[in-house]
Amino acid sequence: METLNMQIPPYFADNPSLQLASQVSQGGGKIVIVNLQKTPKDKKADVVIHGFVDKVVAGVMETLNMQIPPYVRIDLFQIILNQSLSRDERYINWTLRVASVHGLTSQLPFIGSVEVSFSDNHNFKDAVLDEQPFIIKRRTTETETFDIFLKINYSEGCDCLSTKITIPFKYEVSTEEHEEETIDKEAVLQSLREKARCGREDLFLSRSETIVYATVTNLRTFHCQQSVLANGDLRWKMEGSGTTSRKRSRTGKRKPRA
Repeated sequence: METLNMQIPPYFADNPSLQLASQVSQGGGKIVIVNLQKTPKDKKADVVIHGFVDKVVAGVMETLNMQIPPYVRIDLFQIILNQSLSRDERYINWTLRVASVHGLTSQLPFIGSVEVSFSDNHNFKDAVLDEQPFIIKRRTTETETFDIFLKINYSEGCDCLSTKITIPFKYEVSTEEHEEETIDKEAVLQSLREKARCGREDLFLSRSETIVYATVTNLRTFHCQQSVLANGDLRWKMEGSGTTSRKRSRTGKRKPRA
């Protein structure tokens, strides 16, 4: 299997990129430079292509009959559920919070709002949390059990629209610390990439009052047909919206007739 080294031309003047051409040649490899303009390293390249890198890569992949893997963005967030007895010990005060894994004061830029609802056997009022921090507080009795339904709506800029999570609620008196549940984090991320679909989420980390989820917020699949490639028109399908994004032409605006 040959090694493919790719370099963004503007950084040819920086180390260690400066030595890339020499290192490839000394190792018996070939160097191909793809750029719109000439570069200082063109004379050391075996092949020089003046064009758009994405079009060249798409053409190579099509010639090799290989598919360009989808772009999958995975973000993390945590759900914190705190419970405590009221002063008269008749009720359970609980607080649910959707927060960043980087800290309670950190923002969640990929979440626009959180819709909270409850199972049919409970008469809690539903809520829509549209400002950060995303926090909801309620009170219940010790014996009540129910489900909390969360709809996480992603913010503008995310191809995916939302994901849904169910949190079972049951009051438990904790006498000792809960151990962290052992989860293969790399396996979770790899599974999300391989089976990616918009809004898909998986358990990433579980502690006593905190659950961390990994979720797919952006998913784009590249579609390239020979006729499309010949016209120089590349499209990325945005899975969440069911539409395609088209690159703008670099041609200038047509001047109005006098």
